[in-house]
Amino acid sequence: MDFPDYFADATSGFNKAEFVIFGVPYDKTSSFRYGSKQAPKFIRQSSWNFETFNLKNRIDFKNIKVHDYGNIKINGNSPSKMVKKVRKFTSKLLEKNKFPIALGGEHSITTGIVQAFPKEIAVLSLDAHIDFRQEYENELFNHACTTRRLADHINVNNIAVLGIRSAEKEEFEEAEKQGLFLIDSFNIRKNGIKQALYKVKKYFKNKKIYLTLDIDVLDPAYAPGTSTPEPFGITPFDILECIKSFSKQLIGFDIVEVCPPYDNGETALLAAKFVKCIIEEIWLRDNQD
Repeated sequence: MDFPDYFADATSGFNKAEFVIFGVPYDKTSSFRYGSKQAPKFIRQSSWNFETFNLKNRIDFKNIKVHDYGNIKINGNSPSKMVKKVRKFTSKLLEKNKFPIALGGEHSITTGIVQAFPKEIAVLSLDAHIDFRQEYENELFNHACTTRRLADHINVNNIAVLGIRSAEKEEFEEAEKQGLFLIDSFNIRKNGIKQALYKVKKYFKNKKIYLTLDIDVLDPAYAPGTSTPEPFGITPFDILECIKSFSKQLIGFDIVEVCPPYDNGETALLAAKFVKCIIEEIWLRDNQD
């Protein structure tokens, strides 16, 4: 069955929309599985599976003003040019007071988005990998360098990474040396997600937070269709807890590294549901009496 090529119920015009969804179909620096450039399309298709009404929070999505801009045209661009285009587009959204929601694509797209925000913000990254290499395969804007590039803009002290369980030895040692805030998935498994989130809240205090969700933070049992799967991950309910916990501070969101060729649609479904959850929580925050 063919579905519309926009996110379900994102039917508001751009000017009236509170939230703007846009795709960045890019996977040029992927290092294991290619195909994440197909993710925006599959996430949008998957979104049509869900009811507009959420029985958990009693919100009807069709009452929220959401606009799907479509995809940024970045076919064939170098990583640095892609980052510049994403930064320029995100800047325009922020000038219009829109809440940006990006559908990757690989994790390198996050650099461009965050560069559009003031340097004083914080970034919470949910990721299986530390992504702290200075460069990878002779490329500064490789997906394996995302956290390092974010630190170039907002300072390493304004970044927290949750759910990691993979890093190259020197990369990990450099991250520790620079003081990158990390909580691995084994700690979360042992002590619970709520304790991890409490630590992040204490660390960030009242800063505005940009949330980047690399779908590989989840165990591959939940999200097999990802570019660099890593066993022993966290659960979808952990992600929901994170969204709920930080909803009052969130200023933007992306979901990256969904790789549709490597599953039967399960991961894109999960990604689409997370997008809806983010929008609903932010809308609820801004419309409470």
